[in-house]
Amino acid sequence: MLVARSVALFIAAAFFEIGGAWLVWQGTREHRGVAWIGLGVVALGIYGFVATLQPDADFGRILAAYGGVFVAGSLAWGVVADGYRPDRWDISGAAICLIGMAVIMYAPRGR
Repeated sequence: MLVARSVALFIAAAFFEIGGAWLVWQGTREHRGVAWIGLGVVALGIYGFVATLQPDADFGRILAAYGGVFVAGSLAWGVVADGYRPDRWDISGAAICLIGMAVIMYAPRGR
C-alpha cells in the first residue's frame, strides 16, 4: 500500500509540475496571457507541497527519484497536450529513467 501511495503522489506531483510549466510556456511563448502564467505558477506551488507528502523523509532521494517520473511524464504530457510523437529513443530513455526511479525509491534497504 505504501508503494501505491508513493506512486500516486509521484503522478500527482508530475501533473502539477509539468502542467504548471506547460501553462507558463503557453502563457509566455504562445502569447496566451498572464492568466495562464498565473495558473502555472499556482500549479508549480502545489507541486512543491505534493512532493512533501511522500512517505520517505529523505529530500534528496525523493527529488532524485522524481526526476525519472518527470522525464516520462513530460513525454506523456507532450503526447496528450501537444500531439508530440516520441520515437523509440525517447521511450527507451524514459523507461530507463523509470527503472532508475524504482531502484532509488523502492529497493529494499536494511534500516
